[in-house]
Amino acid sequence: MTLLFPCFGGYMANHSLVLDNTSVSTVTVAEQPLVIGQEFPDVETCRRTLKDIAIAMHFDLRIVKSDRSRFIAKCSKEGCPWRVHVAKCPGVPTFTVRTLQGEHTCEGVQNLHHQQASVGWVARSVEARIRDNPQYKPREILQDIRDQHGVAVSYMQAWRGKERSMAALHGTFEEGYRLLPAYCEQIRKTNPGSVASVVATGQENCFQRLFISYRASIYGFINACRPLVELDKAHLKGKYLGTLLCAAAVDADDALFPLAIAVVDTESDDNWMWFMSELRKLLGVNTDNMPRLTILSERQRGLVEAVETHFPSASHGFCLRFVSENFRDTFKNTKLVNIFWNAVYALTAAEFESKITEMMEISQDVISWFQQFPPYLWAVAYFDGVRYGHFTLGVTELLYNWALECHELPIVQMMEHIRQLMVSWFNDRQDMGMRWTSILVPSAEKRILEAIADAHCYQVLRANEVEFEIVSTERTNIVDIRSRECSCRRWQLYGLPCAHAAAALISCGHNAHMFAEPCFTVQSYRMTYSQMINPIPDKSQWRDQGEGAEGGGGARVDIIIHPPKTRRPPGRPKKKVLRVENFKRPKRVVQCGRCHMLGHSQKKCTMPI
Repeated sequence: MTLLFPCFGGYMANHSLVLDNTSVSTVTVAEQPLVIGQEFPDVETCRRTLKDIAIAMHFDLRIVKSDRSRFIAKCSKEGCPWRVHVAKCPGVPTFTVRTLQGEHTCEGVQNLHHQQASVGWVARSVEARIRDNPQYKPREILQDIRDQHGVAVSYMQAWRGKERSMAALHGTFEEGYRLLPAYCEQIRKTNPGSVASVVATGQENCFQRLFISYRASIYGFINACRPLVELDKAHLKGKYLGTLLCAAAVDADDALFPLAIAVVDTESDDNWMWFMSELRKLLGVNTDNMPRLTILSERQRGLVEAVETHFPSASHGFCLRFVSENFRDTFKNTKLVNIFWNAVYALTAAEFESKITEMMEISQDVISWFQQFPPYLWAVAYFDGVRYGHFTLGVTELLYNWALECHELPIVQMMEHIRQLMVSWFNDRQDMGMRWTSILVPSAEKRILEAIADAHCYQVLRANEVEFEIVSTERTNIVDIRSRECSCRRWQLYGLPCAHAAAALISCGHNAHMFAEPCFTVQSYRMTYSQMINPIPDKSQWRDQGEGAEGGGGARVDIIIHPPKTRRPPGRPKKKVLRVENFKRPKRVVQCGRCHMLGHSQKKCTMPI
């Protein structure tokens, strides 16, 4: 006998034979047959299987009896004979189908809503997809369920189903905080020399701070990276909110190199002070001669005080993205913005002051703006640190992506996701560095070759063994190859010989590549990624919390850490657009990606590298 049931907007054939216990009865659903004698490991598996069948064949299931020894269900439509009886097998934990009346005489469910499509069923249906893509959105879930199963679920069902599935795959948010002391212990155990500590507060041991820095990152920064650190934060949107803090360096080829990562309950002056204190301690322990750092950030009040306290000798400058956006939004004048960027890149005080004069001719209000943003904190001509050509925070986008990818995950899973990304970066960059055969990394090699090409138009006059006079139609510059200085200041500020220096070096038979700062060499790049971040065992192998081991630098492993008091407010979180340089810019105004001036693109930029 064959009955047709509506499914996915069409019909699905159901072939069934009704027999007794010795007969064979089959209901084929999605290639999963239900037959007399079929066994299930437990009653819950049986219940789930029958629920899947009811949804696939579009009929409502009514449970008649469900206990430790039997499970009986029938079609909920009055008069329909469909019925199944599953009983526990004697002496074993399994259940088996004893009787099956597999024929439907009802019309089934005639709409897209189905009583069996519970939150638990949604969670099981999307588990595989969520495992691969934690960013799977509730709206996508409800659409896919409708397309694949012909069932309509509400947005709230989809959201709760995802939450339940995430908890099954990754654990709950509460469990994540509870595992933090053991997780920090595993980091220190598997990566000796790493710093990992967690801090709880109050009588309830509520989470407050987590700090992690891997030995591989510490070694790479101290031994091979330029003394430049970027600081920024990203707000987390998970169940208990929080803020992600990061200190990142820059490798020889201008790629970001995460040095230290922290999660705090909220962004505050105290938490910035603690973060910089931890950063200072890990650098102080691992080096006898702390280099004079250049630190770039948005210079929030609490961060400025923290840097001054723990890195008093560091040069702490503004991120140019932050400053330029404020300038543009304040004056809303394209010509002023172009002159502003000329002032930013001016290498000497004289060049800078001439640009300021031009700006004042357009608007006297720039004087008060310069009082709010003093030039010595951002202008190349006056800033006393060495930026090596870095003017904006690359770490901002990195943190934004981490927060976007991980905000659905418990805190331990989030830190594991970040660690795995770093492992992948270390492996890929280590392999890439071994393939390079030049003296300098590709980005530095390109700039050196451009300087050498420009050097041929200069006249070189040698004053003595180390000093040279470089003459051009515009001006004359003095180059000292011993102190590695040029009067244009580009060599000192960027760490690579400028065109004037290249002309002087070529004239006396030197290789300009050999006069670049060591941090730009392939050897330094290889050393940056020479250490590896070791894997962390599965949490099932971690020390049992009841053993009471000490968590060095933080909470004891036997202390149970509870979530912070902050909770995500109800409703959909407000979307925050990543702060990019061209955000809020008037339409149809092109800005160069290299010199940042308005009115032309990077391809048509005439500014020398």
